[in-house]
Amino acid sequence: MLEAVLFDWGDTLARWEWSDELHDAGHAAGFAAIGREPSPERTRQFRAELLPLVEERDYRELMREWLAPVAEEELDRFLAAEYAAWQPGHHLAPTTPVLLETLRDRGLKTGLISNGFDPPDLVRAELSRLGVAQLLDVIVMSGDVGVRKPDPAIFRYALERLGVEPEKALMVGDSVPNDIAGAKALGMRTCQALWFVADVVEEPEPDFRAFSQMDVLIAVSRA
Repeated sequence: MLEAVLFDWGDTLARWEWSDELHDAGHAAGFAAIGREPSPERTRQFRAELLPLVEERDYRELMREWLAPVAEEELDRFLAAEYAAWQPGHHLAPTTPVLLETLRDRGLKTGLISNGFDPPDLVRAELSRLGVAQLLDVIVMSGDVGVRKPDPAIFRYALERLGVEPEKALMVGDSVPNDIAGAKALGMRTCQALWFVADVVEEPEPDFRAFSQMDVLIAVSRA
């Protein structure tokens, strides 16, 4: 019997819209926060050469190297200002709160597992501001664990904090290679989220597919 439902964050519970303009604005805000002149040329270079590395490198470490020399307190200010500038590109799905509330009303534990490259404390602050953190029993960012999906360790870490065995949990996410493959490797049930994006990767096949957030409730009833 299912005991928990865990979700990806970006493109599952919320939509991230990329914008070169917001990226420029984020860097400009970050430089201003540490008293440096913005450098559009350096920002364009970052986008071309370093941005592709964020799926493999810790973003804070990447930014520390790029901004060097930089004090830790300055790095904190830069990242906070950059993250704030991106808010117009972050859109919480309208039905996210009701979905999480419904699952909890049914006695299920809820959680979030994200590969987000932003500092975990900034993401948690946004989750609280959006009223999402209060509806989650566990929030696990890759920066907390030191590994990223699809590594089964990040799923195991979240489930241990919930006190739930893998076969009694459902993972919901948009990415087949990260969310579906990683969760299945641990023995979790899986549901591909298709309401924001449709991942063209077909293997491994998820146990369920959801074309709207509320379709997740159908998957839960059948899992």
